[in-house]
Amino acid sequence: MTPAHPEATQEPAWVHGHPHEPNPTPPPGDGVFLLLSPKGTQEWIAVERLRTLPYTEVAECYIVSTGHGKSGPFVFGGVALHDLLSACLPKAERWRHIDVISADGFGARLQPEEVLTAPPQRPILLAYARDGALMTRQAGLVRLIVPSETNDALKQVKWIERIVVAPL
Repeated sequence: MTPAHPEATQEPAWVHGHPHEPNPTPPPGDGVFLLLSPKGTQEWIAVERLRTLPYTEVAECYIVSTGHGKSGPFVFGGVALHDLLSACLPKAERWRHIDVISADGFGARLQPEEVLTAPPQRPILLAYARDGALMTRQAGLVRLIVPSETNDALKQVKWIERIVVAPL
């Protein structure tokens, strides 16, 4: 039997280590990403789709990135990840973790407790706006923002290509 997600049975290289080289050149793409559910269904998500969901802003966010130093504070706006999951997954669908993977191969793994227990005023965000303006391709178009992370922004994935919600 083939698993619904190959990522669910194999740990990607970026889970335990990945290059921390800055990537100043955006990979090609238009900000549309693939959402894979625990049951293996797929949905392409564009910024236009995100804009139909509840809008959330999170202030005082910093990007502390290897090779780039610290920038910010920013006000990021977009959709709380838990709101996207509520809109796209059946209520009873349970999951083990979420992998958010960039078009340049960088990624972050989020655990349920990170996503579901983030403070309401600082949820994990799929941001498409920064400081009141839509983000450019250079800035990520759609970017994962984890407000609680303040060290090396290893979970601040930009250029999102796919989000894999791994089954239990």
